[in-house]
Amino acid sequence: MAVSSSSDVAVLVVGVALAAIYLFRDQLFATSKPKAVSIPSKEANGHGNPRDFVAKMKAGKKRLVIFYGSQTGTAEEYAIRIAKEAKSKFGLASLVCDPEEYDFENLDQIPEDCAAIFVMATYGEGEPTDNAVQLMQNLADDSFEFSNGEHKVEGLKYVVFGLGNRTYEHYNVISRQVDEHLTKMGAVRMGLRGEGDDDKSMEEDYLEWKDGMWEAFATAMGVEEGQGGDSADFAVSELETHVPEKVYHGELSARALTRSKGIHDAKNPYAAPIGIARELFQTTDDRNCVHVELSIEGSGITYQHGDHVGVWPSNPDVEVDRLLYALGLYDKRDTVIGIESLDPALAKVPFPVPTTYGTVLRHYIDISAVAGRQILGALSKYAPTPEAEAYLKNLNTNKEEYHAVVADGCLKLGELLQLAAGNNITARPTAQNTTAWNIPFDLIVSAIPRLQPRYYSISSSPKLNPNSIHVTCVVLKYQSAGERVPTKWVYGVGSNYLLNLKAAANGETLPLISDTGDAESATIPSYAIEGPRGAHREENIYKVPVHVRRSTFRLPTNPKSPIIMIGPGTGVAPFRGFIQERVALARRTIEKNGPDALKDWGRISLFYGCRRSDEDFLYKEEWPEYTKDLQGKFTMHCAFSREVYRPDGSKIYVQDLLWDDRAQVADAILAGKGYVYICGDAKSMSKAVEETLARILGEAKGGSAEVEGTAEVKLLKERSRLMLDVWS
Repeated sequence: MAVSSSSDVAVLVVGVALAAIYLFRDQLFATSKPKAVSIPSKEANGHGNPRDFVAKMKAGKKRLVIFYGSQTGTAEEYAIRIAKEAKSKFGLASLVCDPEEYDFENLDQIPEDCAAIFVMATYGEGEPTDNAVQLMQNLADDSFEFSNGEHKVEGLKYVVFGLGNRTYEHYNVISRQVDEHLTKMGAVRMGLRGEGDDDKSMEEDYLEWKDGMWEAFATAMGVEEGQGGDSADFAVSELETHVPEKVYHGELSARALTRSKGIHDAKNPYAAPIGIARELFQTTDDRNCVHVELSIEGSGITYQHGDHVGVWPSNPDVEVDRLLYALGLYDKRDTVIGIESLDPALAKVPFPVPTTYGTVLRHYIDISAVAGRQILGALSKYAPTPEAEAYLKNLNTNKEEYHAVVADGCLKLGELLQLAAGNNITARPTAQNTTAWNIPFDLIVSAIPRLQPRYYSISSSPKLNPNSIHVTCVVLKYQSAGERVPTKWVYGVGSNYLLNLKAAANGETLPLISDTGDAESATIPSYAIEGPRGAHREENIYKVPVHVRRSTFRLPTNPKSPIIMIGPGTGVAPFRGFIQERVALARRTIEKNGPDALKDWGRISLFYGCRRSDEDFLYKEEWPEYTKDLQGKFTMHCAFSREVYRPDGSKIYVQDLLWDDRAQVADAILAGKGYVYICGDAKSMSKAVEETLARILGEAKGGSAEVEGTAEVKLLKERSRLMLDVWS
């Protein structure tokens, strides 16, 4: 009994102690608690519902709401540009909105003295961008009611600018649909609808459109130009004190900076170790094509055949140095800076801070892109000489001169500043040969778009390669065509970045510009491939920051369906993944059902083209093995345009092979309900292939290519039996 009583007393004492600790926890642990931060409630700011854009407009006294449908960020950039111009021209404030973050029931409640602007990109085969799907559904659905109980927005003033690519069949269809829906609902458009063509010059299309639009806008809105004023978007400050561990040196997210685990996506790419990297061309005198296998084991990343991998490159050393010298910042390249938005609703700081001048130019903004025309007028104010100022002003106002000098000459901003100042753009930039301009850095941050990932069709199947993603990439290198500036070599940012990594991974030596000190010869630009803080290298293993973008470019689920694939050059990349997908299925099927299991499978045809069978035949050694695995169900048709010619001496391309096999092609499509896939160049190849398909199907239907053939091609697209993965 004594032992039992002692136990009861002990339990009671512990219970009382715990109760006391709980009751007085605030006082006991006050020193370890973080200080309370007073956060204004959303209601206090007039934002009771964070998805109510009209309430935000009224609270912020904004007369414009600008919605953008953007897949890669370009439409968002143009939305911000329109907002900036509205502010500088008329003094009007804008609310720039991602439509995915707002509800549209109160679109009809936008005040009479306000307007809505829609900057809409068309994605894929006439589809809205991911963030604009709900917006498009609401506008198109006649049963969707706004706050007035009807599907009407009577009197709403609006503007539309579309982004598309004319090489696609459904050019700018989303912006046209927005315009059509709004007009049908009683809204009133100000000015003409703008349409930008990425195949030619989105920038020039925008510039030609905007002046007339602003004129109509001013009349409809009752405002006058000149009521605004030039004002900076950002405040850049050099930080005397900072915590080194919290300074971004190229990391794209806080998770990357702290190396904490999390989901890997476009906001937090995964540094994928390179397993295998090799050259695919048999001769590399003037061209390279790299095959890179990226390990995703343990990353949580998954992919399917036909998906795309986004590779996040950095800018090459020579261009970083060039712009640092041109801005007079080379000696301050490692200076830590903070950047603050002066109007967060209009312009968000486009990359993480604090950072350094050099990091911004290397990792965060696209200094390797051709310099835009519109910004040149603002930059001219900071010219080192009257001659340089006049030079930039002329390029800014003279469209033909800009094209002849900048566009044809493929001039980056650093090169253009050198050229305007009379420097030699073909020599490797130094402090001695590069004149410094006194351009405020906030203007550079505002003017140059964010450096975007480069997307490649994944050339593997997860069924055969579950722990790795394969990339097939032709290295872009060509000479500029302009006659008004010295001819120079132009290098693709992403592909030459991968070439650097491939060489480093294999211990190979490249003729790098940084090693030769000469930018005139056809050498390769060097990159900081070890990454921020050396995070992209572990001993001899190099890493590539990547994320996966989902695609609808998929095989039919039924292997009995015939498949026709057309992919010259690196257009063959996703089809290698397709074939691997079928090989994996074939192996399982044969193992389960015996050697005759593939007897009723559909025919798989690949039409492939390159220059020569002994020069640039991609994966030449693999295709015969796949044919064996698929027991003859896979057939490859090859066009070697500089090796095998027609009797009349003309070259043979994939569309010619398609026509030669027209009987089989027509039978596979019409009788076999087959699927057709096209991957590669949209400008000429894709168009020529579609025209050939129309000829084949028109003839098979007993009609013409223009009528019956075109109708069949359209029907195939509508039923997702003709799918394209093409680029300009």
